[in-house]
Amino acid sequence: MKSRPLTAEELEDLEEQEAQQKQEELRKLYDQRLNAAIRTIIAGMRPPENLTVSEWADRYRRLSSETNASAGAWRTSRTPYLKEIMDAFTDPRVRHLVVVASSQVGKSEAINNMIAYIIDQDPGSILFVHPTTVDAKEYSKLRIAPMIRDCARLKRKVADPKSRDSGNTITQKSYPGGILTLCGSQEAHSLASKPIRYVFGDERDRWATSAGKEGDPWGLATARQITFYNAKAVEVSTPTVKGASAIDGAFSDGTMERWKTQCPHCGEYHEIVFADIRFEYNEIVVKNKVTFEITSIYYICPGCGAVSTEKEIKKQPSKWEAEKPEAYALHHCRSFWLSSWVSPWATWESTILEFLKAKGDRKKMQVVYNTRFGQLWEDRGDLEDEESMMARREDYEAELPDGVLCLTCGVDTQDDRFEYEVVGYGHFGESWGIKKGVIYGRPDSDEAWAALDDVISRVYKFKNGVGLPISLTLIDEYGHFTQDVRARCLERVRLKIFPVHGRGGMGIPYTSPPKKQKVVISLENGQKKIYQTYVFELGVDAGKQMIMDNLRVHTVGPKFCHFPRRDDYGSQYFKGLLSEHLVYNENLKNPWTWEKIPGHERNEPLDLRNYANAACKILSPDFDALDQRLKLAQTLPEGKTAIPPVRPPRRAVPKKTSGNNRMYDDW
Repeated sequence: MKSRPLTAEELEDLEEQEAQQKQEELRKLYDQRLNAAIRTIIAGMRPPENLTVSEWADRYRRLSSETNASAGAWRTSRTPYLKEIMDAFTDPRVRHLVVVASSQVGKSEAINNMIAYIIDQDPGSILFVHPTTVDAKEYSKLRIAPMIRDCARLKRKVADPKSRDSGNTITQKSYPGGILTLCGSQEAHSLASKPIRYVFGDERDRWATSAGKEGDPWGLATARQITFYNAKAVEVSTPTVKGASAIDGAFSDGTMERWKTQCPHCGEYHEIVFADIRFEYNEIVVKNKVTFEITSIYYICPGCGAVSTEKEIKKQPSKWEAEKPEAYALHHCRSFWLSSWVSPWATWESTILEFLKAKGDRKKMQVVYNTRFGQLWEDRGDLEDEESMMARREDYEAELPDGVLCLTCGVDTQDDRFEYEVVGYGHFGESWGIKKGVIYGRPDSDEAWAALDDVISRVYKFKNGVGLPISLTLIDEYGHFTQDVRARCLERVRLKIFPVHGRGGMGIPYTSPPKKQKVVISLENGQKKIYQTYVFELGVDAGKQMIMDNLRVHTVGPKFCHFPRRDDYGSQYFKGLLSEHLVYNENLKNPWTWEKIPGHERNEPLDLRNYANAACKILSPDFDALDQRLKLAQTLPEGKTAIPPVRPPRRAVPKKTSGNNRMYDDW
């Protein structure tokens, strides 16, 4: 059949139907778009799940292969020390979180977990500040982008970077309810505009001191949080130089929490620090290249002195202990300090090898202290003058302060007197001035030597009554009484007193094995008898350099020099101790020489400390064993509280010979 043409009314009906169909299609499209917009708004308004950051990470986070050797599901149990740190972020009372951490402890992943939690559970705008813009871009490409890609919940919420106008660039990531902005600390325009709920600061100690001309970058960043009652600020960094570390100051504002491990022997909890790690190693030299082989590493408990292996310690229970818990309620700030000794990835052997490789290089050693030991580096500045040293004096609670484990004595010989100093030594070169004195009388007189015997032979006491004798005394033989000093020392083998002869000049070893020297003794009948005794040779320039280096240490601990607040350690003592300095003379074969500073003609205190230090080096005491003996002595009955002196190395004196030469091959 032939189709008939439509009438005008039919055409009008058809056009009306097509118009209605188009309107229906447009309405459905509008509804879809409206529903999508509402879903986005509702998603942003939906309250977070009842999860902490660590619980969220255990449930949803996946580690990326680019940044983790063990890619896959996140497990907080592998790094238990991070649990408290991450969960502090979801504590509504904590507004400021500080983490001081060495490398290889997972601090970057802890930050990433917090950021991922914000995007997925509690959205708000994030400002993530790095030392430089380059650092920010690298972090975004190497850590943030892979995390979003490999975590399904984040991938659904952060726009696809390949789509046009996605809001996903290297330095900006948009998501429902907020935007993540990454920038460098010097970018003032990024720090001083727009309100921000969350602020993160990475490697705070490497930040610029000022964002352009606008001042402190951290202050600028956190000022943008004022309008948020639920704002959070997180700053993280490896420690750097003591006195110039921003993160150290922030740590002091918080709860000051340290990760402590239980000793398997005494049950006490202690932080694992380098001072309590002991190790033995071999040096292997091939074609003038030195490598190291670690033969043993173990841990000494600072409480009971017991020995444990790395494996035993890492299996022990551990916990955070706060030094200033009141900061949680007062300042709403929790702060944590971590070292790589507790890392599941960094072995103790790898850390010690880095330490051995860095020895002799100050810059490399600072890196080891900061990134491995998790300790601030002490920047040694020059001493100002005697007055600055006087100000460092302290009150001792007893004749021997706690920490002293060995005593030595240095004696200087003058034509009319002896000057002496008794010095105490502890772990890692820490020293204490115990007694400085003068004995008037000629060095060949019985009275002067009897008075010196009283100093050398007595037992010095701690506040608990335990006593230490002097283990070794070195007396200067140089001058007009060389033979008298040698003869008197020969008579005092039981007191462990030896003559010493100093030699100046660069390159001379500080201490060397003693050499046999003649002792000529005049008898009453006018005859002379010749004996032999050992005389130590001392490289005085090396010793003086060591003293000056140690005096530049301003933090109590390794190498620090303690002095008592008493008259024997007054201004004249420090004037003599600081009486010389290194001077360069290009006309000399060895151009660097020690010269007296004008107005500091008396240098006896410097020589005395040099002799006492040399005596300690000659003894080479086992401080761990001495520490245990002192702890044991506290349990002994009253009257048996003296610790025997340290035994010097064998064959320090000649074998017994005929006649009256009473010398022995051991103490």
